[in-house]
Parts: sequence; structure tokens; C-alpha cells
Amino acid sequence: MHEKIRIGVVGAGWWASEYHIPAVLAHTEAELAAVCDPHPERLKRVMEVFSLKKTYADYHEMLEKEILDGVIIVTPHATHYSIARDCLEYQTHLLIEKPMTLFAREARELVEKAAAIDRQIMIGYTYHYHNQALRARQAITGGEIGGVEYLNSSFSSDMTGFLSGNVSEASSPIRYTVHGPSENYNKPEMMGGGQGHLQLTHPIGYLFYVTGLRARQVQAKMNNLGLRVDMVDAFTVEFENGALGLVGGTGNAHHNHRMSLAVYGQKGCYVVDTMAKFSALRKEDGTQEELDWSSSSSYRGAVTRNFIGVILGKEENYAPGEVGWRAVELLDAAYVSSKEKGRVVNIEELYR
Repeated sequence: MHEKIRIGVVGAGWWASEYHIPAVLAHTEAELAAVCDPHPERLKRVMEVFSLKKTYADYHEMLEKEILDGVIIVTPHATHYSIARDCLEYQTHLLIEKPMTLFAREARELVEKAAAIDRQIMIGYTYHYHNQALRARQAITGGEIGGVEYLNSSFSSDMTGFLSGNVSEASSPIRYTVHGPSENYNKPEMMGGGQGHLQLTHPIGYLFYVTGLRARQVQAKMNNLGLRVDMVDAFTVEFENGALGLVGGTGNAHHNHRMSLAVYGQKGCYVVDTMAKFSALRKEDGTQEELDWSSSSSYRGAVTRNFIGVILGKEENYAPGEVGWRAVELLDAAYVSSKEKGRVVNIEELYR
């Protein structure tokens, strides 16, 4: 390994230019070795803004010519698997933006390949970096609220501009300084689904992170509200330990962004609600431990910083590939179920 670890970024669009690239450049123990993007104007703009020296139009060329310790993949969802698979052939650690892949068999293959060559995969889940997340995970997986029996996970946000394909600065829920969001979000061939793959992956990844559960069966309904991709989703889930859960949300919530999760165990519960800025563990006797929901103002760069720390061997992976894989399983099953008029889908079917 070099004096500084060398990071390559595949994708120079909105999320890469707003969060990942600045976070790598700001890190004292990392070097941004190269950025790759097939769109000349987008690559040129990023090169000028960040004074980049090495850029590529083809990630294969970047992998061939650069010695990289890690690669950050920030591309359309449908491309994640093939790019990640190729990067693992070059022995790199991976940070893959969510969702990890579109299909469970692809996610499993990546996790197994990475494990075989002792490389880490991290997924771009930001909620894991709020201060209360680790405490919640310790409490639930450590049995403080008993075995999990029921959970309810909801995520609603303003994705109308994204999922309709009418992306503009005015319709973007988040401001940007270099590039705006892509117009690909309503294209199934590029992004898979809509609200599920774009947004519900966040709370699904979070619930698997804090509970350690894994889905067994999924039944789903989706409503596109006239668009090409799903806008409103509702899933019923049975987990491998027998617990039951409801997962859902809408991308048509306007400015009423909210992520909530309630996990009920035999001896208590864990509740978090971002709209109320509230998080707590409650025991069966009614005692309550309020958790610190706050985060640093730069928490969106926390995933990138954690990725660098993991490569250096200094930090735990707070968004591991296994969690991303479990999230993909649930979503893959949900899209199959919805397409087949709400049929109950067993996770094992996804690997046949």
C-alpha cells in the first residue's frame, strides 16, 4: 500500500461530485487517483472544479492503468454489479452506492468474491452514521429488548421530480454545486425500480443493520401513480427468525421527508422517527433510554471517510456488503411479488 491509499471513483455525476469526491480530497490519508465517467462534459466539469489530474472515459482503462486500493461506484443502479465484479478482479475494496445491485444473486456473488480475496464491500447507506445507530444495533443484537417479533419501517420523501424524469434545480430536494441529479431516475432499464430501489433501500438497509435479521418471504404491492416506475410501495415481510414486519413508503410526500422504524422484541422496543428527531430504547417496565439522533453537518461524507478508514484497517465497516445483500434480497422479492399481483415470494426462489 502506498503512503496514502489510492481511490478511484467511477461516476462523476451529482452524488459523486457533491459528496464522495470532496470527501476523498479532504482526507489526509487518501489520494484521489482517478475519476471515470463516459460523459465528456460531465467529466470536464468535475476536472475543472476539483483540479483533477487523472480522468478516464472507460473504467476498464482506469483499472488497467491505475494501482488502486479502493473504488467508489456511483453509477446507475443497473450497472453496479458488472462494475463491482470487474473491480474485484483487480483486488480493490469497494464502496458501492445503494442499492448494492438489482438482483439477489448478483449481490451474493459480489459478497462471496470479496470474501474470497479478503476485500471489503461497503454500501452508501448514510443513516448508519447517526450517533444512535450503533447503540441501537448493540441493544437489539445483544438481546436487550429480547428476540425481535415485529417491526414497522417507513420512508417517505419528495421524489416526484426524480421519478417523473423532470429533474431540475427547482424540483431537486437537495441543493447541488457541480452537477444536478440525472434524468435517468424514471428509466427502469437504468435504475431498476423507483421508490423501492431509490429510497426504501435506505430504511431496509438500516433495519437489517440494527437487527441482524434476514428476510424469508415477501409480499408486495406497488403503485406507479401513472409513472414508469413505482412511487408508492407496501411490503409484508416474514423474517427467518419468524418475526413479521411492514415496510413501505411514498415518493410523493412533497416536503414531508420522514424515515421511521419501530422494532418490538419480547422485552421492549426500539423506536426512531426522523421527522420528530426522536430515538429511544424502551424496556418492558416502561423505562426509556433516549438516544442521540444528531449527526455532524458533514455526515453525508461519513460513508466515504469510513471506507478509507476500513481500507487503512483503522475502522469497522458500518455499512457492510452483507447488509446491502440482505436489502437487495428483500427488494428483489418485492419487485417479483408486485409484478405477479402480490404473490408471496420466498427469498430462496431468487437463487434458482
